[in-house]
Amino acid sequence: MAKLYFYYSAMNAGKSTTLLQASYNYQERGMQTILFAPKFDQRFGSTIIYSRIGLKQEAVPFDEGFNFFEYVEERKNVMSNLKCILVDEAHFLDKKQVKELSDIATELGIAVLCYGLRSDFLAEPFEGSKYLLAWAEELLEIKTICHCGRKGIMNMRIDQDGNPVTEGAQVQIGGNESYVSLCMKCYKNKVKEFKPFTKEEVTL
Repeated sequence: MAKLYFYYSAMNAGKSTTLLQASYNYQERGMQTILFAPKFDQRFGSTIIYSRIGLKQEAVPFDEGFNFFEYVEERKNVMSNLKCILVDEAHFLDKKQVKELSDIATELGIAVLCYGLRSDFLAEPFEGSKYLLAWAEELLEIKTICHCGRKGIMNMRIDQDGNPVTEGAQVQIGGNESYVSLCMKCYKNKVKEFKPFTKEEVTL
């Protein structure tokens, strides 16, 4: 039975790598997949899902006006063995789009795998993540490690000098140069102390 899945983690836990591996596993068995990623992320010249270990694949771009159900329903008519939809950076979805993805699983019988963050750099929930946590039939955590050795669950934005950033727009595209994954204790300490990160605390 097809389900809506939400794979969540902090930054730099390997979400994109896991997504690309899942798509490959389906395709290796002769099943077709469609990959989606946010339209505004054009760091690589087009909409590409790129992992830190070098894997990459083109994806269908989505923005706030994109209708997932209509797109997949139309593609299902020409893709005879479409079995899985995979969405990268799923925290950027809105409530309506999460419902559309749920409908794809329940009405079209296609598995939907979403990968994203739970919260932003201010520890506030993203809209997409909030409804995926509420509506996904399967919740799976992809774990990463804080520099102290504890499980990393928080995302801290840093500036070019390694200082914590505590205000600004929720959306800012970036990787290791812009974000650090921390456990709750280290996140609170950094917010309280407001000290720059050392080289040992940040992987660049």
